[in-house]
Amino acid sequence: MQTDSQTKVKIINADPSAMGLFGLAIVTLVASSQKLGITDGLSYAIPWAIFLGAFAQLFACIQDSKRNNTFGTTAFGAYAFFWFAMGANWLIKMGVFGSTLAEQADGKQLGFAFAGYLVFTLFMTLGAVEANKVLLIIFILIDFLFLGLTFDAFGVAPHVFHTIAAYAEMGIGIVSLYGTGASVLNAHFGYTFLPIGKPSGIFRPKA
Repeated sequence: MQTDSQTKVKIINADPSAMGLFGLAIVTLVASSQKLGITDGLSYAIPWAIFLGAFAQLFACIQDSKRNNTFGTTAFGAYAFFWFAMGANWLIKMGVFGSTLAEQADGKQLGFAFAGYLVFTLFMTLGAVEANKVLLIIFILIDFLFLGLTFDAFGVAPHVFHTIAAYAEMGIGIVSLYGTGASVLNAHFGYTFLPIGKPSGIFRPKA
């Protein structure tokens, strides 16, 4: 007599949020330093945009997908590809791909991309309301970043909105570093070593 037996194996993946937030933190710190005039040029910003802003967040996106985390997958994936695109845009601007591409670049096209990301981030901010306070602050700052980038790209009060974008981006870097530390240490110690704030409780799942 034969019997069929099944063995279920549950694979548990570590939370990739710390790696994703770390990538976001480093690239925004470097990029904001250039916007604020603390540093000059984009040559050293490009590697951080590609390897930290893009690849680190793409890694987090893929890992969150394995954890069935739609919010994390979408957020990290969307911003990963944003930094891939920004790295390419900067290379075009610097003439790496030839003078023709550099001369034909129209900054207003970036404005439409930034506007799209602003709308996307506003939706994600609603989701962050029910995540934690640190993540919510990061998304609010990203809202201001894309607001500033959009109006700056379209030439609307560029000095004002460029400054808003620069300080928002610096804030993203600082808060994301805290979020990174909290994600790692809270998981490592098994208790709330660094508080991140509870969900707001405004939007409750449908029963």
